[in-house]
This record gives sequence, C-alpha cells and structure tokens, in this order.
Amino acid sequence: MVKGTYTIVVNLPEPETLTIGSLGRHELPAGYYAYTGSAFGPGGFKRVDRHHEIAAGKRETRHWHVDYLLGNTAAGVETVARSPEAEIECAVADEVARTGTVVVDGFGASDCDCPAHLHFSEEREALVAAVRTAHGR
Repeated sequence: MVKGTYTIVVNLPEPETLTIGSLGRHELPAGYYAYTGSAFGPGGFKRVDRHHEIAAGKRETRHWHVDYLLGNTAAGVETVARSPEAEIECAVADEVARTGTVVVDGFGASDCDCPAHLHFSEEREALVAAVRTAHGR
C-alpha cells in the first residue's frame, strides 16, 4: 500500500455557495483550486480514488472538507500530483500558497497551523505548475 502526500487540482466551472462542515457557509468563485492532503491512513493513495468517486457522484458520505467541494458542485478533478512516502503536506500547501490564494480559512488544515490546504487561482496553468514544483522539491 503506497502512502504519501497528494494535491488534486479541481476545476469549479461556476461560482458556488457551500456549507463546508464546521467551517460554515462560504462563497467560492469559479476557477481552479488546489487541495493538498495526506494519505498515510490504512488505504494510502486510495483516498485519491475516493475523491474521484465523490466528484463523479458515486459516493455520498462527507468526511473531509474537500468532500463538500467535490460532492456538492459541478467541480471536477483536473489533475493529481503525488509524493509517495513523503510526509510533506504542509510544505506543499505553503509552496502552492505562493501562487494561489486562500478562499476558506482552515480548509483542510484542522490538524495543523497552516492557514489552509486549499488554494484558488483563476489560472489553471500557473496553479498546476506550482503544484508540480511543490511536489518536485
């Protein structure tokens, strides 16, 4: 079972108002979002498969903040970057933050001191490049 850190880049084609668990109600603009998470649990990178299933409407249960973005909107997963066996979730999120902005404080970061692990950009290419660079370091 391969474990590690991952980032999914999500396309949100239209603005959405979401209630995101305990984070409450938020307005999300249309554009691209990079969500960085860790897959060190028993399923490892199968967590990424779960994200795809939620985005495709094949799962209903919401466990993590990203589930609300993927499951309640027209959002689609554009690309995924993985760093096998590397526990670098906060470092990757920090690097991606240099390109993207935080829209929802605390999103995906309830167990650390980061401002958020979800970053927004109107520009897909810039965000994908930032994600790849962060995982390449």
